[in-house]
Amino acid sequence: MDKHAKIKSDLIKLSLRLQQEFGLRKEECMKFSLSYALIDANTLQIKGSWAKGGKYRKIPILKESQRQLIRDIGAVTKGALIEPDKNYKSQMEQYDRETIRVGLNKNHGLRHHYARERYIELTGWKCPADGGPHRRELSPTDYDHDTKVREQISQELGHERLKITYAYLGS
Repeated sequence: MDKHAKIKSDLIKLSLRLQQEFGLRKEECMKFSLSYALIDANTLQIKGSWAKGGKYRKIPILKESQRQLIRDIGAVTKGALIEPDKNYKSQMEQYDRETIRVGLNKNHGLRHHYARERYIELTGWKCPADGGPHRRELSPTDYDHDTKVREQISQELGHERLKITYAYLGS
């Protein structure tokens, strides 16, 4: 059985899907407000006050699974993914309890999934962490392309450093 299916709260399930589909952090997911985030059919924006380090960013909407997630969120709420009877702190505590209970408490891997999927989409090959070529093995042209892709993925994840992508994609 899928671990996500064992989560009791629909809003926490949506938060987990946001992490996987858009590479958001758990804090960003809970504060996520569709009425603010959805700029147009192709772009989400993450408010600086939701994000680590206060970094506003935009993330492209490219896949049907992302569009379906947006529809699913819209069917439940236009506001934050926090239960109506909870505040941010109590929702975070429930999130932590639920994810620990089903073995998803080490779910930074959902952001890794997003980064690795984006890498394949943008380069056409697997990242080193998934068995693709290491940067040192790439031709000069592919190395430059790899660098640009890593910079883009870093920005989509809310980072500003190329080096951070080594943790997500390998080197």
